[in-house]
Amino acid sequence: QVQLVESGGGLVQAGGSLRLSCAASGGIFNRYTMAWFRQDPGKKREIVAAITRNAGITKYADSVRGRFTISRDNAKLTVYLQMNTLSPEDTAVYYCAAGFALYSDDMADAKRYESWGQGTQVTVSS
Repeated sequence: QVQLVESGGGLVQAGGSLRLSCAASGGIFNRYTMAWFRQDPGKKREIVAAITRNAGITKYADSVRGRFTISRDNAKLTVYLQMNTLSPEDTAVYYCAAGFALYSDDMADAKRYESWGQGTQVTVSS
């Protein structure tokens, strides 16, 4: 099972940008669909973006499409989330997740992912 460590969270003003990184180890990275989820206290964990193992398919939540970009570097065993034009509604803990060879609707289903990082806090001030 792959181990995941997120970094890059922090405090940013509305309209600003952040880039999250998720470093993987202990598995065959290019066999995994990778995703970013986020969760606010008291709310359900929601999909932000997902990318298939060869980056052929990406999926985004409607709320972030056009502002966020997911990418991966299989040689560096890392997945990224570039977040632009941030708003206070984006404030949450962001989690990186790995799911073996997921496609289509499975990419947005948190239950289909086997490995999770510890999360990184993103706070957007107004």
